[in-house]
Amino acid sequence: MKNDLLTGRPIKSIIYFAIPIALSSVLQFSYNFVDNIIVGRFVSTEALAAVGNVGSINSFIVGTALGLTSGFAIPVAQRFGAQDYKKMNDYIANSISLSFVIGVAIIIIAHLVSTPILHLIRTPDNIIELSSAYINILYFGVPVQMLFNNFVGIARALGDSKRPLYFLIVSVFFNLVLDILFVKTFGMGVEGAAVATVLANSIACAFTAWYVVKNFSIINLNFKSLKLKWKISLEQLKLGIPVSLQFTITSVGSMILQTAINSFGSSAIAAITAAGRVEQIMNVPMSSLGVANATFVSQNYGAKDYKRIIDSVNKIFVLDIIVSVFCSAVLVLAGPHAVKLFITDGDPQIFSYANQYLYTIGGCYVFVSLLFVFRNTLQGLGFTYANAVAGAGELMGRVFVAYVLTARFGFAAICFAGPFAWLLADIPLIIIYSVKRKQFKRLISSGA
Repeated sequence: MKNDLLTGRPIKSIIYFAIPIALSSVLQFSYNFVDNIIVGRFVSTEALAAVGNVGSINSFIVGTALGLTSGFAIPVAQRFGAQDYKKMNDYIANSISLSFVIGVAIIIIAHLVSTPILHLIRTPDNIIELSSAYINILYFGVPVQMLFNNFVGIARALGDSKRPLYFLIVSVFFNLVLDILFVKTFGMGVEGAAVATVLANSIACAFTAWYVVKNFSIINLNFKSLKLKWKISLEQLKLGIPVSLQFTITSVGSMILQTAINSFGSSAIAAITAAGRVEQIMNVPMSSLGVANATFVSQNYGAKDYKRIIDSVNKIFVLDIIVSVFCSAVLVLAGPHAVKLFITDGDPQIFSYANQYLYTIGGCYVFVSLLFVFRNTLQGLGFTYANAVAGAGELMGRVFVAYVLTARFGFAAICFAGPFAWLLADIPLIIIYSVKRKQFKRLISSGA
């Protein structure tokens, strides 16, 4: 079902559009959730720490790649809003080829740098081999992940956030079955969890690609149209690279912070891994509203309906604040119980670390809600440089905590790294949006 974002009440359209995105995000996170739960329960706590230890590196490499495809969808939505379907098809075809080519290149680069990075972040000796084995298998799925993310972005840019959800449900089912088969039955350990994830992602990608190509009548693709066009590639990379830089910069900050976490040992790593998964779920409502608003903004920017854009941002701002308060309460009250899903050895130090982390970020969730509102709004407008600026703010926050505060305040400083990074990212985003908002108001007044 396609959702018309160009007419009707903005807030209603965005919420309806966001619901399938939220469910899709939960399902995508479930890949890591399932891996973490099965590895933690059927292998060992060290294996869980090994999987969690590579999270920042995986975000650095895979997140950087997926950031590019997020930028590729922006001109598709804008051309759709402007009803320029010929140009829209050019962008779609080129984004498919460009995603695959970049994905293959990243496989090679990632395998060269992943193990040295594991040493760089001071991965404990007892988990470094497990971490390396897990992440190096995951990298073979990068082209598939990029293509899947690109096809999902195309579907959402054209107003359909619902159908990709169905394909993810099938994929998650396969991931669960394959995880149990490879890890529990065949005893393949962390390698089995990684193989299951790659295969499940491939299934989701195949079904989503088939749907997008076959079920949108305004999409016209053939093998000739898939030939890379350098002018369009440069235009798409110009939009995608700043989004990618945001992931790169924040991931570097996360890796630096991971170095500080690793200094507290595998118990702290396991605690942050488990608590971090709970935090990711709580991010989903705000993140999904942000992604939905980005698509809404892109389409209406193409249609030059600036008043509708301002109205949507005002209402999403208020809604996200309310949602953040609810999410904070869930983190504080239910988070400690959710952590027990991942850990079975009963080490009180792990639970103490995890609870301290959840209580701290739970009191500061309003900062991340603002980040999702303004970063996604500016991305939808095509001002993707703001993503890189926000990423730089997050980097500075995490570096300051890792190198200055941790030495003085210990593990407590680790818990404040996220909120401090969000605050430093929020400030420039709010300033940039305020400038753009004034420009839109002048255009509205002039009747442009």
